[in-house]
This record gives sequence, structure tokens and C-alpha cells, in this order.
Amino acid sequence: MLKKIPTTEARLGMYLQAMEGAWLSHPFWKTKFVLTDSADLAALKSSGVPAVWIDVSKGADVASAVASPVTTAQSPAVPAPASAPAPAAAARSSTRVSMESELDRAGQVLNRSKAAVMALFNEARLGKAIDSEVCLPIVDEVASSLARNPSAFVSLARLKDKDDYTYMHSVAVCGLMVALGRHMGLNDAEVREAGLAGLLHDVGKMQMPLDVLNKPGSLTDAEFNVMRSHPERGWEMLSEGTQVPAVALDVCLHHHEKVDGTGYPHKLAGEQISLLARMGAVCDVYDAITSTRPYKKAWDPAGSLQRMAQWKGQFDPVVFQAFVKSIGIYPTGTLVRLQSGRLAVVVDQNPESLVAPRVKVFYSTKSNMPIPVQVLDLSAQGTTDRIAGREPPENWGFNHLEELWNPNLKR
Repeated sequence: MLKKIPTTEARLGMYLQAMEGAWLSHPFWKTKFVLTDSADLAALKSSGVPAVWIDVSKGADVASAVASPVTTAQSPAVPAPASAPAPAAAARSSTRVSMESELDRAGQVLNRSKAAVMALFNEARLGKAIDSEVCLPIVDEVASSLARNPSAFVSLARLKDKDDYTYMHSVAVCGLMVALGRHMGLNDAEVREAGLAGLLHDVGKMQMPLDVLNKPGSLTDAEFNVMRSHPERGWEMLSEGTQVPAVALDVCLHHHEKVDGTGYPHKLAGEQISLLARMGAVCDVYDAITSTRPYKKAWDPAGSLQRMAQWKGQFDPVVFQAFVKSIGIYPTGTLVRLQSGRLAVVVDQNPESLVAPRVKVFYSTKSNMPIPVQVLDLSAQGTTDRIAGREPPENWGFNHLEELWNPNLKR
């Protein structure tokens, strides 16, 4: 049976079914969980949420409180998502699992997210208003995967096909925004909004002509001017939507601004651009250049970071440095040369040392021959080999490096 009680009467052992108020004001990524952590209870009581709904059949009841029993046929004013996970605070502190352990789950999250975004964006193309509540389970699942292993989801999202780029780009930027937001120390509510903003930042492309959006060659000046209108068109669409937070509107409108004032649509400069929009600019560009597009092949991840670092005036340097740390100096999938002369692919990050990831060694530059594949943790005690630098894969003719870090891929 469900009961509505004042938040002040919540206690450990209760099963939270839902919370009153707008979803984005809640201190957790989801409801529907048992309160077992004192920190979560404190966060709930200080959140400003006026009342909560508890399920006394799944958790503790109140000993003495003015409660409003309802039947299961009735529902709270703002129902929680259907799935039943851990709260954001618990997700943030979840035990980190290996890349290999998370790949399958991350792939499932990616597929579900893609399907949901395709449906959402296609409805937007037909003129249906965006409902941000529909987006929240997507953000939540992405965030949960990133909590288990930050590299798995982000790396898989990079391997999008050019034909579904528009949809997968939004999912990928959602993940990058969550990872970056956490690394920059944003609180759970801010991280949640960052992920939602990333998911919706390119919705304006649904108003672009398909022949321009999917053109396999370079755009003409006229076509580029049309494409440059997508932030404003997206802002208009989100403004007409339901419960879309201000930060999502802002990131949608300003993710193409540059800190030197040469961006669009408003030529904002420096701190005239909000922090979230500056974050969105970095995440948007990184995913774009590391993805195969209708008109270009993907750049390798570490090479992309190197190029972005050289584009003076485009990105906030503090945000960019935080972004590099959030995905790794040598992101998963990077080809590196070791001091021993062997070549290896980065397969996972080491949160304790950005310059000592786990790698999969497979080639000798001394013999110019493949060697038995070996996984090497460069941070492990006794490991003497180190990364000497990154190697452009095209220089070696390696076309299937993804198979070394993602065993689920088949040629």
C-alpha cells in the first residue's frame, strides 16, 4: 500500500515510491528504492521536496504520522520511472567494474537509448512537443553505466554508424556531459541536468532538410547557413516542450559559441557563455570528430584531443582540461607505442593514473610483426613498460583496432 508522508518523517528502511514536485528538483536520479544510506536520507530532507510516497509493503512504515493511504490504482502526482535502481548518490559511489564486465550492459543501454531518442526526435520532426520526463530514464541509464565504468559507454557510443549519427550523437553527448559534470564536481542535480541538456542539445536538427542534414559531401554556403540555424530552431522546440529546464534550453542555443566570441548564434565570449554551454561545446565537438560522418571518417580519440587542444579560442581551457581528465589522456581505443617498442591499444582507464591505463599489446615495431596479444596494466606494481606516445592508426594501416578493446565486434 502507498502512503504520502511529509519528507520530515522519512526514515531509513522506507521504500520510496515517488516524490512530490518536479523531477529535476529531486536529490536522486530515480525513486523506487529502499532508503539505506544516512547520507541519502539527509539529502532527501534538505532537498526541499515537501512530501514523499512510500510503499509499506516493501519497506518500513511510519510509527505515528498523518499519512494518506491510497490504493495501488491511484498514483502520485509525479510517478517515478518504471525501473527500480539505486539513487544518484549511491550510483556515484558504486564499485567500479572492469571495462570487459560493463561492455555488454553498456551496449544494452546504448541500444535502448538509441531507440528512445529515435522515437523522440522523429516525433519532434512531426511537430510533437518535447516532454523532458520521457528523456529522464535515458539519462538515468546512461549515468548508471558510467558509474560502473566511465569508459565502456563512452567508447561504445563513439562507434556509431554514419546513418544513425544524429540520434547516437545526442546519446553520446549525454554520456560525455555526465562524465564531465561529475569530474568537475557538480552535484547530482546539476549532473542530471547536464546529461539531459546533452541529450537534447541537437534536437533542432530535426527541423533541418534531410538532404542537407545527411549530405555526403561539403555543404554550400547556403546549406551551411541553414544548418547554423539549428540551435535557434532547437531552442524554439524546447521552449514549447514540457518541463524542459532552463539549462537544457541554454545548452541547445549556445553549444556552438566559442570563448573568443566567433561562435554562433549570438557571438558570446568568455563567461557570457554559461558553464553548461561551455561544457556542451567540448562534448559536442569531441563526439563529432571521433565519429564517422556522412562526409568524413572518424579521427582517433587521442589525436582528436590533441587537435582540439590546438584550437585556441574555441574552448574554455579549464573545461577542456577537465574533459581530457574525464575520458583519459589516452582514451579507450587509442593506439600507443610503449617504451619497449611494442604497439598496444588502450582498453581501460586507470582512475589513479591517467598516463598508465590498461593496454592490449599486439605488435612489435622492432620486427614489424604481430606478437601474441597480452593485456598489460601499466599501473601495476612491477610493470616497467610505459607509454612513449600515441600512434596514428592510419600510419600502420590498422583498420580494426576496435576489435582489440571490444571483443563483441566481428569483422
